[in-house]
Amino acid sequence: MLQRAEFSSGALKSTDQKRTGVQDMKLWSVLGNSQKLDGGAMFGNAPRAMWAKWAPPDEHNRIDLACRALLASPLNGKTVLFEAGIGAFFEPKLRERYGVVEERHVLVDSLAAAGFQPDDIDVVVLSHLHFDHAGGLLAPWAEGQAPHLLFPNAGYLVGREHFERAKQPHPRDRASFIPELVGLLEATGRLELVDGQYSKMLGKTVRFHYSDGHTPGLMLAEIVGPEMVNGEPHGGVVFCADLIPGRPWVHVPITMGYDRNAELLIDEKKSFLADMLARNVHLFFTHDPQCALAQVTQDEKGKFGTAHEVAELHARMLTA
Repeated sequence: MLQRAEFSSGALKSTDQKRTGVQDMKLWSVLGNSQKLDGGAMFGNAPRAMWAKWAPPDEHNRIDLACRALLASPLNGKTVLFEAGIGAFFEPKLRERYGVVEERHVLVDSLAAAGFQPDDIDVVVLSHLHFDHAGGLLAPWAEGQAPHLLFPNAGYLVGREHFERAKQPHPRDRASFIPELVGLLEATGRLELVDGQYSKMLGKTVRFHYSDGHTPGLMLAEIVGPEMVNGEPHGGVVFCADLIPGRPWVHVPITMGYDRNAELLIDEKKSFLADMLARNVHLFFTHDPQCALAQVTQDEKGKFGTAHEVAELHARMLTA
C-alpha cells in the first residue's frame, strides 16, 4: 500500500528516500479576486438540477468562483507563485461583465498577509494565459494608465505551445486572452518557454504535465513530492488549473462550456487522476471557493472523488 502524504506545520519526517528541494519548503494558498460566472457555462452539458447542488446559483444563474494561487518558498531556492488569478486590470465596465467582485487587487493583499510583496517573487508559473489565471500579473486598472507588470524581479514560466496560441488566438477563445500580456512578458527578458517535463528555473523540483482539452498546451505544475518509489516521485502537489477547476470537476464526465475539446479533456482527466492517485499527489484547486487542496480517491466502481479536503494552506510543510 502506498504511504499517504500529509501537510503538516512540523518538519519533514525522516525517510530513506528523501528528495532535495522540498525539505524546508512551505506552501500557502493565496486568494486573488473572486468571480461570479454563469453556472451553465462552468458545467457544460451537465443539467442545472445536478450542478446547482454543487454550486448554488444566484438570481442571475451565476456561481461563486475563487481565483486561487499557490505560493511555495523556498522551492529550488526561490519564492515561486503558481498563477496570479484574475486581478483587477479590467476597466469598470468589463469588470462587471466578467463578474469580478472586488475592485482592489486582492492577490497583492493576500501575499502581504502571508508576509510577501510582489518584489519577493522570483518565479511565476502560468498554466496558461487566459485572463482569469494571468490577469493578476498586471497592476490594477487606472484611468489613462497602460497595462504593466507587477512582479519586477520574477522570471515567468509558460508552456511553449500555449504561448504560441496566445500570440495567435483562435476566434473561439480570443476574448480569453489579454492582448498586451504576451509582449509584456517577452519584454522582461525573463520569460522561459517550457516544452518538456522540467524547466531551467526550477530544475527537478517541479515536473510539468500537459493537456489540450481546455486550451492547447495547458501546463500543469507538480511540486515533486519527498519520496521516490520505483523511480517515481510520490506525495507531491499538482496545480490542476482548468483541467480540474474544483471538486465537482473531479467527476470525469463533467467539463466546462469553455473547454476547447470536451471529449479529449475527459480522456486526459481520467489518465491524470489515475496517475495522481497512484503516486498520492494532492490536487490544488484554483476555482473552488471552499477547497484549496484534496487527496484523490476512487471507489469500487472506478469513480474518482476527493478526501482530506483542506480549505486553506498557511505556511504548511510537505511531509511524507
